[in-house]
Amino acid sequence: MTPAIEITGLKKRFGSLQALSGIDLTIERGEFFGLLGPNGAGKSTLINLLAGLLRPDHGFLRILGHDVVRQYRSARLSLGVVPQEIVYDPFFTVRETLLIQSGYYGLRRNHHWINTLLERLDLTDKADVNMRALSGGMKRRVLVAQALVHRPEVIVLDEPTAGVDVELRQTLWAFIQSLNSQGHTIVLTTHYLEEAQEFCQRIAMLKQGQIVALDTTKSLLASFEHRELKVTLNSFELPDALRPMLRQSIGATHILDLPSLAGLEEILAIIRQSGALIEDLSLSEPDLEDIFVSIMNEQVLE
Repeated sequence: MTPAIEITGLKKRFGSLQALSGIDLTIERGEFFGLLGPNGAGKSTLINLLAGLLRPDHGFLRILGHDVVRQYRSARLSLGVVPQEIVYDPFFTVRETLLIQSGYYGLRRNHHWINTLLERLDLTDKADVNMRALSGGMKRRVLVAQALVHRPEVIVLDEPTAGVDVELRQTLWAFIQSLNSQGHTIVLTTHYLEEAQEFCQRIAMLKQGQIVALDTTKSLLASFEHRELKVTLNSFELPDALRPMLRQSIGATHILDLPSLAGLEEILAIIRQSGALIEDLSLSEPDLEDIFVSIMNEQVLE
């Protein structure tokens, strides 16, 4: 089956800045895929290249088999992008905005789908309100509706929940998950790593224009053994042998770095030998943020 997105040998430079340095990436149809990286990693450049807003210096991008440069009409019909920036025309209502967007794609009878979008994104009561009168969160909902107005098979969400309330997040994710379950491919960029961990099946991490990690979310989490051990002792202080692992002490509670589970029994043995009694013990599992920070702190190989 033709991949949803296929990127090969992609390079892009802006003057002296090498924004992308040879990206190879394939995203299969129906995936919920995460594209993560710090500011300046190249995520926005990659999205702009997919959307046809920029041209690559080298390599190619295909959306559902359509070359973004040579077959741009077919490629853009297959793609919907929710931008990070809130951009809107202040002279139209919400419904008019969506009708105009439909016209860009040659859709003359799109009223039923527009009504569906308004309902699913809780915009029905705002349908005839001028765009400039909406709150920031409501404007962002309209951006999502605009990106989906032509029912694209591939949907790119660029920081879709940045600065929005909990209600919008819940509404948005319920809708996006339903689209994904129907076979739509979702590509998400976000700084809320808990969202990526919850929703994304696979994740690519970018740093300095290169992919430095690419795997399933489950495998990434399993590959990171470092954990945090929180132990509360009785009146005894933490044994000296454990002080090199100490991250923080709050009264009788001590937070220790645990590089691997194999070291847990040794820590417990040291505590027992000291004569201290454990009053409480908890072990935190690594999350995507731990892995992200660890990978971003590693040196990119030239």
